[in-house]
Amino acid sequence: MQIKGEQLAAQLEQGIKPLYVVCGDAPLLVLEAADTIRHSARQQGYTEREVLTALAGFDWGQLAAATDNLSLFGGRKLVDLRIPNGKPGKDGSAALASYCQRMSPDNVLLLTLPQLDWKEEKAAWFTTLAQAGIVVRLNAPPLAELPGWIAGRLRRQQQQADEEGLRFMAERVEGNLLAAHQEIQKLALLYPDGHLSLEQIREAVLNVARYNVDDLREALLAGDLPRLTRTLEGLQQEGESPVLVLWAMTEEIRTLAQAKAGLARGQAQDSLFRELRVWGPRQGLVRRAVQALGGRALKEALELAARLDRSIKGLDAGGSGNVWEGFLRLGLLLARR
Repeated sequence: MQIKGEQLAAQLEQGIKPLYVVCGDAPLLVLEAADTIRHSARQQGYTEREVLTALAGFDWGQLAAATDNLSLFGGRKLVDLRIPNGKPGKDGSAALASYCQRMSPDNVLLLTLPQLDWKEEKAAWFTTLAQAGIVVRLNAPPLAELPGWIAGRLRRQQQQADEEGLRFMAERVEGNLLAAHQEIQKLALLYPDGHLSLEQIREAVLNVARYNVDDLREALLAGDLPRLTRTLEGLQQEGESPVLVLWAMTEEIRTLAQAKAGLARGQAQDSLFRELRVWGPRQGLVRRAVQALGGRALKEALELAARLDRSIKGLDAGGSGNVWEGFLRLGLLLARR
């Protein structure tokens, strides 16, 4: 059974289960969910806790020993198993499957994993866990949902902010939920309960955003020039490779050009997206971008990308100026909709 993070508290109130799998790309949310499960387990009589960390060379016999041995104090036990790389391997897969077959109400297994790729999610060991227990997925909210997430955190400490203040804060902490959590706690220390003005937020909140090329691709497809500019500046300051940045931007431009050409030929959108490997929420971004952009803009963007590639490689005799300024010009071509 798979549930969202916000459903966890309600599920625990119905009674704790023998198996929980907590995974996702947001360490803060994963840690908070694990803490919630541990707290609920203590309240429900699981007074003993044993921590196991499955690093290279881990003896998976320890899992069986931890869950089979009765507590020395006659109580029930929570086994806190962490797999930092998310890959239990052959022995670990067998050990986890064995636990699922002999789960006991005297034990709770809390398994903490990082975000898994699609191959691991389809692996037999993970599907067995999902069928036997509760899987809690905890991914960072996208930028569009981040103001709402911040507002919810502020409500917990009896504070509120208007939309402009929430948006300002979201832009400053994008991609760094742990820093967002710290900045929200700072606001509670600096200001009393009640409404926070934009000026108060500006004075208190640092620019602690972290960006990656996935943020860049999303901003490019959305034609969101302010976010694209912030992301490029952040990547440059963090020392990201221009080769990687150009690759990410060019891949999206090629996808848009191929999608536009395919639709012009009358190809069905669903089959075209499968062919171009455009999945999930990205489909909406690509669809809107293709509708908004003309073929000329995409052609100019590909030509500029080619010049930037030559410049990065030192092959452009005429030079293309600062390559990061070139990336911004590339984004401008696609933002003019």
